[in-house]
Amino acid sequence: MPLNIESKKALVAEVHSVAASAQSAVAAEYRGLTVAEMTALRAEARNADVYLKVVKNTLAKRAVAGTDFQCMEQSFSGPLLLAFSRDDPGAAARVIKGFAKDHHKLVAVAVSIGGELYAKDDLDRVAALPTLDEARATLLAMLLAPASQLVRTLVEPAAMLARAMQARSEQTQ
Repeated sequence: MPLNIESKKALVAEVHSVAASAQSAVAAEYRGLTVAEMTALRAEARNADVYLKVVKNTLAKRAVAGTDFQCMEQSFSGPLLLAFSRDDPGAAARVIKGFAKDHHKLVAVAVSIGGELYAKDDLDRVAALPTLDEARATLLAMLLAPASQLVRTLVEPAAMLARAMQARSEQTQ
């Protein structure tokens, strides 16, 4: 069913507002996927807080105009879906990569983070980005490492003395 002009304007405005606030985007070709597979992909995207939309290329170009993802315009050809990550920069790439493992007809065309266009081969690198919780845990571990090393260093002389005294008492018995 073709969209009328008002529906097209609403769709462009919706995708533009999401693109304006998103951190990363992935454009993927979905040719050959069944309706059931697309429904499963949408469910995975919803669970990962990824905005997923099938948009005609001309409307997609208008929607990303003026956003950080305008650099993706050149790759908009063929039947594409756009996946935008709102909070986690790697979420859209993880959803597309994970779904493409089992469904080879889903092929990433372009990946963009913060206005930088990456080749489709970089999807794995973007998908490997840590989540916010993983990044916080890594940072916390890095901050705690010097403190825990200091505590171990301060405690070691007392432990060495205790071991020496234990060995001496065992020697005298």
